[in-house]
Amino acid sequence: MRQILFFAIAALVLAGVMPRVMGSVGNHPAPETQQPAKRSESAPQTSANYRTVTVRSDRLGHFQVEGAVDGRRIDLMVDTGASMVALRERDANKLGIFPAARDYTGRTSTANGVIKVAPVRLSSLEVNGIRVYDVQAVVIPDQSLGTNLLGMSFLSRVRRFEMANGRLVMEQ
Repeated sequence: MRQILFFAIAALVLAGVMPRVMGSVGNHPAPETQQPAKRSESAPQTSANYRTVTVRSDRLGHFQVEGAVDGRRIDLMVDTGASMVALRERDANKLGIFPAARDYTGRTSTANGVIKVAPVRLSSLEVNGIRVYDVQAVVIPDQSLGTNLLGMSFLSRVRRFEMANGRLVMEQ
């Protein structure tokens, strides 16, 4: 299992995209909530007691979403190859997550070698109205991760997600 996680994180790092969000590490105050940026997401629709969100891919075929960790905004790229949500260290800091050097207890292999990651748990992560509680994530040094990643620790906990024809559909 650990090797699979390392491989998934390594694949994300190689792609230059791998985020991680965390609940509370360190004793620093949380920053103020930022205003959300516009994304190519549809407004959540509710039918048959389920909330459905559709996201269109960007010109490169990636699904960029705006998320919120405990109400604090963060941009993420959907990565089904990432086993966990992965956050750049500076973005984690903006969320009030400040891992100390001793918190980097996990390791993952990348094309550039082995890097340390700080495992964290997010009390909640929401993407356009779809909210998951107690989400596993990792914080990765900025130089090792190009963008925050929305991995399977979030996606596997929605009722359904599907990618086809340049659209990502999530349902909860």
